[in-house]
Amino acid sequence: MAHGAMGTEDTNMNTTPTEPTTTVAFDPGTFERLHRAYLRIDRGDPAQAWHLLEALHVLGQTRLVPHARTHGLMLALAWRTRNLAEVNGQLLRLLLVPLGHLLGRLPLGNTGRSHVGAFRPMQVAPELLATIRAHQRPPTL
Repeated sequence: MAHGAMGTEDTNMNTTPTEPTTTVAFDPGTFERLHRAYLRIDRGDPAQAWHLLEALHVLGQTRLVPHARTHGLMLALAWRTRNLAEVNGQLLRLLLVPLGHLLGRLPLGNTGRSHVGAFRPMQVAPELLATIRAHQRPPTL
């Protein structure tokens, strides 16, 4: 999948998350800033790339289009880094995204990586939450 501009269409389909322990409300501006940060990072730093994609996933998973696009970006990174297990995991998740939104079953906090169960809700890791918050625009008074 190409790294083009990532739309933030609001396609929330009244999903019912599966037992979240910590949630992060979707914000299109924060999502776009995180996406731009991902596009700017050095291709030689896959750990930072995965970190930003996990933050994008946590933030965007309640919206169909951002959720699917994040998995597309994850698939592209897995392919680029020749991580076959991750490629297979992302292909499966790309197939599951529409079903999860259609059925309204989303495991909130899940990082979207193949080493984590696709249906497992998770507490948002503090480092992911810090990254998301660092990309939020401060409120204007």
